Amino acid sequence: MPTVQMAPQQAADRTLALAQPATGRKKAVVLLLLAFVLLLGVLILDLWLGEPMVEKVVTPSVVFQALMHHITGNPAWKPLVPTADNIVWQIRLPRAIGAVLVGALLALVGAAFQSLLMNPLADPYTVGVASGSGMGSVAVILLGGSAWLGGYAQTVAAFVCGLAAVWLVYRLSQVNGRTSPHTFLLAGTVVGAFFWSLIPLMVMLGSQAGENRQARILTALFGSLEAVGWRHALLLAVIGVVGTFALWRSAPELDLMAFGEETALHLGVDTHRFRLIVLSAGTLLTAAAVAVAGVIAFVGFVAPHAARRLVGPAHRRLLPCSALVGAIMLVASDMIARVWLHDVPVGVVTSLFGIPLYATLLRKSTPGRNT
Repeated sequence: MPTVQMAPQQAADRTLALAQPATGRKKAVVLLLLAFVLLLGVLILDLWLGEPMVEKVVTPSVVFQALMHHITGNPAWKPLVPTADNIVWQIRLPRAIGAVLVGALLALVGAAFQSLLMNPLADPYTVGVASGSGMGSVAVILLGGSAWLGGYAQTVAAFVCGLAAVWLVYRLSQVNGRTSPHTFLLAGTVVGAFFWSLIPLMVMLGSQAGENRQARILTALFGSLEAVGWRHALLLAVIGVVGTFALWRSAPELDLMAFGEETALHLGVDTHRFRLIVLSAGTLLTAAAVAVAGVIAFVGFVAPHAARRLVGPAHRRLLPCSALVGAIMLVASDMIARVWLHDVPVGVVTSLFGIPLYATLLRKSTPGRNT
């Protein structure tokens, strides 16, 4: 009797239903709406809170007036103090939107990589993508080429170097024409360490090239949203739409890959081609985030785990929930860094939150350990 092949979406739905009860659709929608409302609340706080002297000028009513003035174009809404309007619209809002987009993109990539590689510890940083993208971005700063290619040189270099890192990882992890997820992560660690070893050399060269370049290189390494403007937000939005669409289309196959490559192959997924698509989309999104905000660790690791607890493993729900959680996490972290920690790099704050959770999951995933 011939074997009947199911479509990936049908196969994914049936496999998830057999494996574990999925979170109800209505419950998932309610949770997504609540996460969206929470994100709006954090955004409003981020636009309002600041240094005590500035808070006297930028009140909640002034924030509302500035937003309404620029959204509607009605001069009647224009704040009486021009400085307050400039602070809200030209400085804080693009930075907050940049935090939303960077957090969302890193979380999307983390959720996709964790399922693709069947490893809860996977994220853009453990597979070498971010280290390659970071090196490309730092190299452009060192060469003084930030204005090249119409100002998009850092993004292009980050994507090319990130793609080169993924290609090296992919080649190193192949055994007899097949790729093992465990070998892939080990290869990612090796390649990531190689690219990171080149960055201290660039920092030293940057100090010889001038204090300004060295400061920009250090900002890129620690991760910062201080210099994000409307142009950066637009770049993130455009690239984000392309990469997010590719990952969204891949959701049924990601559901199947989470149960193992053999299961996915049996149910009709071309795992080799699919893996290349997801890795390319993830590299594109990571490169955009690294080029704009530098290296911000643990958002792509923490957010998918929190989202999975909220809406379950089905990627049609997991991906948008991960994006919302990642956005909330990074906006809140940047607000903490800007308001209460004297504008330290936001990557420091995310690492402080992420490292304990990473250590906890590492202990749980260790074979033979009782939890």
